[in-house]
Amino acid sequence: MPFEPPCFAPEFFFDPQILAIIRGTMGDRVVADQWGCDIPLQGSEYQQVHVDYRRPLFEEMPHLQLPAYMLVVSFGLTAIQAANGPLEIAPGTHRIRRAEALQAVQSAAIPLEPVPLEIGDVLIRHPWALHRGTPNTSAEPRALLSIRYVRNWYVDESREVNAIPRQVWAALAPEQQSMMRFPVVE
Repeated sequence: MPFEPPCFAPEFFFDPQILAIIRGTMGDRVVADQWGCDIPLQGSEYQQVHVDYRRPLFEEMPHLQLPAYMLVVSFGLTAIQAANGPLEIAPGTHRIRRAEALQAVQSAAIPLEPVPLEIGDVLIRHPWALHRGTPNTSAEPRALLSIRYVRNWYVDESREVNAIPRQVWAALAPEQQSMMRFPVVE
């Protein structure tokens, strides 16, 4: 996602109510390190059930239960209903071993639940929760913007991120700059 209007608006990243939830879960020292937008079009298909993060913090102990050190905040840029492809999430699967969680979802022991969103609604989820996108059967594209917040000590360079133009960076308050972990370019 480019850091320029109409895609970028500081309100996406710095809403005080959302940050209160993020900080209440992960502490005051959090940063945004990734953002993007999923836009299924008419004729899209079900995604495979997946997680948004593949590397455990401790690779030698991949199933170690830890406090949250990353969360994903998503919100629709349009209303998201059954016809335009809502996200489906398998609740609680972020706390189960991946193979067991996949089996539970495949057997329907843990159902995938659609998450409809009205404009202004926010979804905060753990990226290890199994989920998938669903088909958009409407003529309107469905835009779901997502921002990943992490504890400031966590670094993951598994995805490319867009740089923030210097003029956008300069327009941010110092506290806002301290929360953005994106490269800055001229």
